[in-house]
Amino acid sequence: MKSHATGLRVSGVSLAVNVFLAVTKVAVGVVGNAYVLVADGIESTVDILSSLIVWSGLRISERPPDESHPYGHGKAESIAAVGAALLLFGAAVLIAVQSIREIRTPHHAPEWYTLVVLVGIVALKETMFRLVLRAGEELDSQALRGDAWHHRSDALTSVAAFVGISIALIGGERYEIADDLAALGACAVIVVNAARLLRPAMDEVMDAAVPESTEARLREIAASVEGVADVEKSRVRKSGTGLLMDIHVEVDGDLTVHAGHGIAHAVKDRILAAGFGVVDVVVHVEPAAPAPERQRRIRS
Repeated sequence: MKSHATGLRVSGVSLAVNVFLAVTKVAVGVVGNAYVLVADGIESTVDILSSLIVWSGLRISERPPDESHPYGHGKAESIAAVGAALLLFGAAVLIAVQSIREIRTPHHAPEWYTLVVLVGIVALKETMFRLVLRAGEELDSQALRGDAWHHRSDALTSVAAFVGISIALIGGERYEIADDLAALGACAVIVVNAARLLRPAMDEVMDAAVPESTEARLREIAASVEGVADVEKSRVRKSGTGLLMDIHVEVDGDLTVHAGHGIAHAVKDRILAAGFGVVDVVVHVEPAAPAPERQRRIRS
């Protein structure tokens, strides 16, 4: 699994690329009479803020627990993911408003060289999408996934711009608004991606349960520890790029407190070392029910 340092480096590269592309798009769009390219640059400007939020969220989330935050700072990563998704919505609204304004305002057709710039932008943005998404998957970071989809949305907007400008250049005077219509159409793509990213980010903020398969596997690991008669219940939630778990295990009721405590520690150590990204476990020990009762509970 990648470290937080790697995630921060990837986020830093993402920020630098967004700054470079925002300046390039707006400059070429203004000089080349291509508002869709200017709109694309505006979206990249929003991406700059998104990358800053993601980078800050990752930095804060790696801080250890302290007196004010005994559960750590992992939620900062989830909050950053929500911020990135909301910024996508904002970018879509901004581009749509400006596109409609340009459609209603007569203007010259775009210059041909704007197409060359767009080809380079699409290639760079798609590369960044794959780089940041891979880091997000390996770190299980919703914030990095959101930042990755900012790049993909930017690439899709640029593809729409390429199509619109091509139509405007080929069709002539009657098709000069094609690039603005393309920018307006790209807004729908951005909104869909924003909605797709917002839900899992909000789930993390609201402490939604992890997938059942993950929790079931962690319960199996706990049950495999010597001295554990059964696992009564458990809860697992995501905090930043790690998981927090509460689990109740049943042991022989005649054991000493010292022995029960030792089993609890063994359960915790086994889960932390299992490779599921669990960063903390609270183990509660209870006396085991008689064997027939446990069997009835399993069957039910």
